[in-house]
Amino acid sequence: MAWRSARGKGLQVKRRISQGSPLGYTCCFEDAVKPAYASTQLSSGTERNRQDLFLSRLFHSSPSCLARRRDEDSFGLRTPKREKYVKKESRIQPPVETPYVPPRIKREAKSLLDKTIDIFEGMTVVELAKRTGEKLSTLQDIIVNVGEKIESEFDPLSMDIAELVAMEVGVNVRRLHSNEGAEVHPRPPVVTVMGHVDHGKTSLLDALRQTSVAAHEAGGITQHLGAFVVGMPSGASITFLDTPGHAAFSAMRARGAAVTDIVVLVVAADDGVMPQTKEAMNHARTADVPIVVAINKCDKPAADPERVKLQLASDGLLLEEMGGDVQVVEVSATTKTGLDKLEEALLLQAEIMDLKARVDGPAQAYVVEARLDKGRGPLATAIVKAGTLVCGQHVVVGSEWGRIRAIRDMAGKMADQAGAAMPVVIEGLKGLPRAGDDIVVVETEERARMLSKGRKSKYEKDRLKKISEELESSEPSDEVTNRVEMPIIVKADVQGTVQAVTDALKSLNSPQVFVNVIHVGVGPISQSDIDLAQACGACIVGFNVKSPPSAIGQAAARANIEIRTHRVIYHLLEDMGKMIVNKAPGTAETQVAGEAQVLNIFELKGRSKSKGDDIKIAGCRITEGLFTRSSTLRLLRSGEVVFEGSCASLKREKQDVETVMKGNECGLVIRNCDDFQIGDVIQCLQQVMRKPRFVSSENGAARIEC
Repeated sequence: MAWRSARGKGLQVKRRISQGSPLGYTCCFEDAVKPAYASTQLSSGTERNRQDLFLSRLFHSSPSCLARRRDEDSFGLRTPKREKYVKKESRIQPPVETPYVPPRIKREAKSLLDKTIDIFEGMTVVELAKRTGEKLSTLQDIIVNVGEKIESEFDPLSMDIAELVAMEVGVNVRRLHSNEGAEVHPRPPVVTVMGHVDHGKTSLLDALRQTSVAAHEAGGITQHLGAFVVGMPSGASITFLDTPGHAAFSAMRARGAAVTDIVVLVVAADDGVMPQTKEAMNHARTADVPIVVAINKCDKPAADPERVKLQLASDGLLLEEMGGDVQVVEVSATTKTGLDKLEEALLLQAEIMDLKARVDGPAQAYVVEARLDKGRGPLATAIVKAGTLVCGQHVVVGSEWGRIRAIRDMAGKMADQAGAAMPVVIEGLKGLPRAGDDIVVVETEERARMLSKGRKSKYEKDRLKKISEELESSEPSDEVTNRVEMPIIVKADVQGTVQAVTDALKSLNSPQVFVNVIHVGVGPISQSDIDLAQACGACIVGFNVKSPPSAIGQAAARANIEIRTHRVIYHLLEDMGKMIVNKAPGTAETQVAGEAQVLNIFELKGRSKSKGDDIKIAGCRITEGLFTRSSTLRLLRSGEVVFEGSCASLKREKQDVETVMKGNECGLVIRNCDDFQIGDVIQCLQQVMRKPRFVSSENGAARIEC
């Protein structure tokens, strides 16, 4: 009965809540259920379970939790008002065809742009993923995007595809070639002739091949990298590379050492070891190439080969006479003595090295020079390292590509193919490659385009990254606030010379003048160069190029643009050094223009108020230099500075003067100074602008001293 009454009360309370009663759930339970439940005496477990079930139903089904309370507004629980629904207009647009955008690769904080990996023919995707450090799924997506079909991660990849994938993830590559299963034959050695400027390198080559190339060089010095095949009297052939000896052509010497088998170090017997001689030795050591020393000019009266040998030994070159393995040959290019011994030494060194190369399969070649021909387009001088280069093949040279249209030997004769250690000139490239690029033979034109595009994109990213790093590392300072920029456009005959001239001009940078090479190019000066120079206010420098036509010269004169053309690197650096010195703002310095000794002191007293207070006049004799009225004067006593101020009056024989020369006497007044004593020294100070100075060393290296 008690339970029924409690249940009835609960229903009554529930009915009151539904009618809007302000009672809460706690009030319902306390007033109705709890008293009734407390008075109930239950004995059986079934009845207790029934009561628990009722209580749980009462708790969950009560609408008191959903009822509005009077104090809801104080807690900011006001329900938001429903806004008027506005139907949006449905605009149906046609589908847009967008190009495929590869997924952005999530990278760690450490960049991979400086990482270089080795790739080889037939490497698997798993191996490539391990070397690049990227996920396998990422590399598979890139491989599919470049148009290559793979069934599993263990499928072999070609070197071209591996390079494309590596460039996509931002990693540099180094191609490794294997001779397994290939036909290998002995090949002629590639010999690079290096040494200091004017030590007779080209004259020695002329004596070997019985030509006169040195006589046709501008200024009598070599300024290009040349390749020649010389047939020796013994019947063997040797490929020679002739490198310039001037300090500006260091990159050319480094390229020659990188592609060569043997380095012939030419040293003049009357001059000894010079800076470029030591640099050539360092290049050969870096490339791990054996050296054969040729001591030239032994026919001169001042020749001293023994002194040269001691100098070479002191620089770490172990000669055969001193227990080492470096051969030394004494020769004379003028009298042609010792040439047979030099040939014997080179062939002996080549036999020791056992030089061999494969003759089948795609060629591996190296660009030693590149130039632009008016009729034939871009030309690349290359040396084949292995394989056979065939006319009609598609090649990728650096970031440029093309189909070989013609192959010519160094004498200009057409050839269908080129074998190992053979220098040739190839035609048919779409653009001008850089000296030092590798030549890669690809199967199709599509693959050549794709590889060229990927390399160009990689080069541009690396260039922008380098510029950003330079900008971040360079902090503005007060010392370079007055630095003047000098924009320059460089045009030269070949690609290697462009790089050499650019590096030489950049070496002339100084704290006062910044040499900014804004554009470089191969070929004659054109109208586009004039337009670019006019837009940037630049000066055009032409090296070993033809004089511009009269129309271009007149256009440059109207635009007030300077054109400097030279054929000798010495003259170019000297001319540009003078131009930089003239453009430099200079540094303000205080110099002593004259000195005077105080002989007597005169004092003017009793002056009127309008003329000012009493003054003291120092009677002096000029002992050094001159005195000017507009300069600053410094009073010295016993070598110490007593006062420094401007000159208020300068008179000689009762007349005001502007200048007093050495040996004359004068009277002077220093403003706000009356502490003169007989025997004091007065200095005349003058502000001058000191210009920098162009300095050229014996080896041809030039610099600007401030």
